[in-house]
Amino acid sequence: MKQEKIIVNPNGEIPLNGMLTLPETNTPCPAVVFVHGSGGSDMDSKIYAVRPFKDLAEGLAVRGIASIRHDKRTFVVTKEQMKAAGGDFTIWHESIEDALLAADMLRNDPRIDSNRIFLAGLSLGGHIAPRIQAEGGNFAGLIIMAGTPRRLDDVMKAQGAEQIEQVPRILKGIAKKQFAKFHASIEGVYDMPDEEAKRTNFLGKYNKLYYLKDLGKITVEEYLRECTVPLLVMQGDGDFHVSVEQDFNEYKRILQHYPDVTFKLYPGLNHVFMSVVHGKVTKAKAEYSKAQQVADVVIEDIAAWVMAK
Repeated sequence: MKQEKIIVNPNGEIPLNGMLTLPETNTPCPAVVFVHGSGGSDMDSKIYAVRPFKDLAEGLAVRGIASIRHDKRTFVVTKEQMKAAGGDFTIWHESIEDALLAADMLRNDPRIDSNRIFLAGLSLGGHIAPRIQAEGGNFAGLIIMAGTPRRLDDVMKAQGAEQIEQVPRILKGIAKKQFAKFHASIEGVYDMPDEEAKRTNFLGKYNKLYYLKDLGKITVEEYLRECTVPLLVMQGDGDFHVSVEQDFNEYKRILQHYPDVTFKLYPGLNHVFMSVVHGKVTKAKAEYSKAQQVADVVIEDIAAWVMAK
């Protein structure tokens, strides 16, 4: 295995540090582009003590598969740049454009088999994987890791309800009021005029409701109807960010007639495909503060699937 520092979007306003990880081989190899979950994340997708993208990249490399991982744009963007973007900042600017640029880098590298470039999206990255493909991805296949076919606002509402159930009784009243206020702030977002959505704050003064409206205006199910490449859908049954019933099983329903889809559900693994520590949304920080690595079986399954395509 060897690793090379790269820059994704080197001539853009926000160049991104990245890493190209390569197997030791003399023939062109398949490759994977990693796409982050929510929030500003570095190239390793570091969450407290865990680094899932680093684990995946290195594990795939020793199995003959290259990859690109890079800092997410919202990891390096400044407050001034976010303010300047205003309501025009969407998931395209946050993740999609950079995934397409990373894929182009791989296609132009003679060490990579340009016909076998895959996308692996974790969490929000899995959610938007079909959209990235629809917007020019031209990937050989999509790996949806702990994704959701639901709209983001529906997921956030469900997570809020779960948090309320788990907080101590003395705090339930406060929690209910906070989530009721949040729910009211996003109610009717898809019917809101674009210009109003671009002016209305969402989760802080630099994020606008238009981001949420744009993300959900076309559903994952609609994107998947137009998708034709092989799919690998993966989730841990100890994941408290997404649900087996509402997400993994919903993908199964949507894709029940899809010609080339593989489903993998892992007992005892969490949102980043590591062993469950606490398994509660109210203990998310503690869940990811224990240093561990992505389970070998997950890396082996991804590698076997990619190599078979």
